[in-house]
Formats: sequence, C-alpha cells, structure tokens
Amino acid sequence: MSKTALKKHLNSLTKEQIIEQILKIYDLFKPVKEYYDFYMNPNEKALFEKYRNIIINEFYPKGKSTEPKIRFSVVKKAIADFSSFKPSPKLIGDLMITFVELACKFTHDYGDMWEQFYDSTSNNFERALQFMQKNDMLVDFKLRCEQCLRYAKSCGYGFSDDMREIFYSFYGE
Repeated sequence: MSKTALKKHLNSLTKEQIIEQILKIYDLFKPVKEYYDFYMNPNEKALFEKYRNIIINEFYPKGKSTEPKIRFSVVKKAIADFSSFKPSPKLIGDLMITFVELACKFTHDYGDMWEQFYDSTSNNFERALQFMQKNDMLVDFKLRCEQCLRYAKSCGYGFSDDMREIFYSFYGE
C-alpha cells in the first residue's frame, strides 16, 4: 500500500477509529510501542542505556552461569534500532565505539578469537570512526579508540595491525 492510499483510508476514518487503530498497533507491535513511548517521553539517555546494555550483554552477560553469545547481528541491530530514533550523533557514536571497545576487551580478556570476529570488529571500528569524522567528533572519542588499540595489541590474525592502521588513517601519526 502506498502512503497516498493509506492517507486516503485514514481520512475516511473518524477520529475515534484512528485512535483505536493506533492503540491496536501500539499493543501488537513492540517497535511501535517503543516509538510512542519515546515520542511521548523523549529520554535519549534512558534509551541509550537500554541499547548499550543489549550490547554489553552480548559480551559480558549478567549472571555467573550465562555464557557470552557474541552475536554481532544483535549488536548491529541494537545500534540501528537506536539510530532510528534520531538521537544525538554523539550518543550514536558512543554506542558504536562501545561495541568495538567491548569486542576488543573481550578478546583481550579471553584470548584469541576467530578471524571473522576480528574482521567484523575492525570493520565496525572503521565505520565508527567514519561516523565520528562525518559528525566532527573524532577528538571526543580519541581516548576510547586508543584503549581499543591497547586491548588489540596482543591479538592474533593481524588484528592489532588492522586496528592501528584504521586508527592512524583518522587520527594521523
């Protein structure tokens, strides 16, 4: 259905019918509920913390018996979902570098990972730095990016070299 057809349909409804439709989709679809909750009470920090915790939980889950899942797809979806609310670029950048920090810290804490883990981490590091550069925020995140390099220093598969090369391509020598 096109937007034009939807608009025509909505114009044919009464105010009460439209309210009923919105309440129905609010109850049925979690993203709609989350959108309206944010729309009615726009608390970027609370929303940021929610998505930040999703990312943290992939690498360092709460509870002693819980094993890390390390699903990069879940992390990328969390960043995309958070970004869809159009928060400040600084919070998006913060979430993006949180992902890279946790991945680097995880491999530092637990030893070498598989090659795809390193490739995905370095690709996301580059994406984060591109985003930060585009939004003139590189200086705001430099220390955290340097920490990623320190975590990556002892890793295999050329990961440390890749991370360093990406870092210096944005920050210079």
